Amino acid sequence: MFIRVALRRLLPSGRWVFIVKNSIRAKALELGFSQVGFAPASGDPRWKADLNAYLADSRHGDMEWMAETAERRASPQALWPEARSVIVLGTNYAPKGDPLDLTRRPERGNISVYARNRDYHDTVKKRLKALGRWLVGQYGGALKVFIDTAPVMEKPVAEQAGLGWRGRHTNLVSRRWGSWLFLAEIFTSLEIEPDPPEHDHCGSCRACVDACPTRALDGEGHIEPRRCISYLTIEAKAAVPAELRPLMGNRIYGCDDCLAACPWNKFATPATEPDFLPRVELTAPLLADLAQLDEADFREVFTASPVKRAGRDRFVASVLIAIGNSGRIDLIASAARLRDDPSALVRATADWAVSALAGQRAGQL
Repeated sequence: MFIRVALRRLLPSGRWVFIVKNSIRAKALELGFSQVGFAPASGDPRWKADLNAYLADSRHGDMEWMAETAERRASPQALWPEARSVIVLGTNYAPKGDPLDLTRRPERGNISVYARNRDYHDTVKKRLKALGRWLVGQYGGALKVFIDTAPVMEKPVAEQAGLGWRGRHTNLVSRRWGSWLFLAEIFTSLEIEPDPPEHDHCGSCRACVDACPTRALDGEGHIEPRRCISYLTIEAKAAVPAELRPLMGNRIYGCDDCLAACPWNKFATPATEPDFLPRVELTAPLLADLAQLDEADFREVFTASPVKRAGRDRFVASVLIAIGNSGRIDLIASAARLRDDPSALVRATADWAVSALAGQRAGQL
């Protein structure tokens, strides 16, 4: 501590800030983070206005937690008044190969890239805590660590910290990592000079908008979550509207289409973290196998997986929608068996899947 204090007295303030920021960056990269930026904890008044407009339009759907935490979500200091700076961290999870390959194999279920192995929250949080302990030991101050389960406006603060910009798909785009970044934050009581914000580099590109299967993007940087497949397969409590089911294809948990379409992904490097690499059994799972999962099987297969969040009934209902869209007449039996399932949601979706396939069979006669 004495050496640090003495050094700070000897160096010009700008030089000291430079050393501290470079030191934090180096430690974060050493711990496995891919990108690091710094933002003020005051936030931006536009974030709250945008959030209020989003909620007023009821675009949050069944995500009541967004409305319940709106005041704390408005800015980092609204969540933790002692915060003075935010260290924003990105972790690369870019897939190897075509992330949409399975969407062209209708007898298989397509699970979003981020959910094909362990829950990333566990991996990222360990790194966050390690960086936090090191930061306090080196420079003091108080801090709190957050990943996306907390009411933090992650994408706006990441943009402000220079990690990237929000593309037309509303997600963060990095010139270095494309659209494949997990975000996390450290709120600290230390005053750290912020980095310059990143500017929009989408230009006239609309690849993500055109790629969305359900037309959930308006092209102006806004999303209608109630049409988004990620929302429909993970967050929604009610049955998927009948008119949207045929558009979902075999996407049974989340959707990567808008992310995968981004041209900036050509600069991304495939992730090497073992926890982010797909488990063998989830690389190309058969719909017929997934439709057989009862509650105990579901919990066993998806232990430590983000897919658990959907719950067995919601997940199997999504599998049934994929079966109905598959055009595979041989899957009628898999759907018909679930017409007597204990879950009303599963029973109703099984009826729809059987009808969809039966109609396709009739059309082939």
